[in-house]
Amino acid sequence: MSTSVLPDSERIDLTHTKAPTISGAPGGKRKRKTHWLPYALVAPAVLFELLIHIIPMLTGIWISFIQLTKYFIANWGAAPFAGLNNYSVAIDFDQAIGKGVLNSFLVTCGYTVLVVGLSWGLGMAAAVALQKPFRGRGLFRTLFLVPYALPMYAGIITWKFMFQRDSGAVNHVLVDQLHLLGQGPFWLIGSNAFVSVVVVAIWKTWPFAFLMLMAGLQSVPSDVYEAASVDGAKPFRQWRSITLPMVRPVNVTLVLVMFLWTFNDFNTPYVLFGSTAQPPAADLLSFHIYNASFITWNFGSGAAMSVLLLIFLLIVTGIYLAVTNRRSVRA
Repeated sequence: MSTSVLPDSERIDLTHTKAPTISGAPGGKRKRKTHWLPYALVAPAVLFELLIHIIPMLTGIWISFIQLTKYFIANWGAAPFAGLNNYSVAIDFDQAIGKGVLNSFLVTCGYTVLVVGLSWGLGMAAAVALQKPFRGRGLFRTLFLVPYALPMYAGIITWKFMFQRDSGAVNHVLVDQLHLLGQGPFWLIGSNAFVSVVVVAIWKTWPFAFLMLMAGLQSVPSDVYEAASVDGAKPFRQWRSITLPMVRPVNVTLVLVMFLWTFNDFNTPYVLFGSTAQPPAADLLSFHIYNASFITWNFGSGAAMSVLLLIFLLIVTGIYLAVTNRRSVRA
């Protein structure tokens, strides 16, 4: 078998030959032209995050180090530097301002524990009760979500009218219908104000817990409950041994979100009691900071309280996430 050999003049040097470039190939110009697209899509979100959260937060931290009062509100640059004086005044519990902050902090802690605990309990009970299909379940789900879907201000204003002493629906039911009280109490002043704000907060918070837990229970197989029932497990034992472990990831996030929302709650006391008439029994920390800033016109002191609140929430959140993550790793 013979082979033909080309002359040297007709041979092609393959070592210096470039491979043809296919239009639209991954390594072509098209890829270089579109590498900016992901950054362009993310840029609006980053810009709004800077404008809405980062820049105001940094501005508040800066204000906490100056004596920004009503005398310097027109020219912030002229406000004298205060250093840590605003912080020392806020945590000096022997003085009037520090005592007010401490009392407000304790009231807020009690308020948060009650609202988060009872809202979670009601949400869990409703989610478990509506887990199995039955006639009318969709109607109950819709009714339970009405407080969450209702505009917040409209709902709180309605409660404000219901808590009126003479014409409110609450006293009418307790005194005239159920005869549980001899005389209608004042619900929006005095010590009863704490009960009022807790009730309203639970009313608007527990549907969110119900919604999240109901969604989490959808992932629990019904076969597990059937097997546990065959083994003789009672409903409470099924809830403790099956439901709680299966919805633990949902509970971890749900409790943290409700804690942050409740501890920072400002709308509920502001709408319920007004802008300047908040009772001491319901002196929540967020509203206390508002009064320190916009009622006494001491923005430096109010900003220092806000920064302290931010530090406290960051510490509690970090500890909570560390504990829950450690438990999940052990499990």
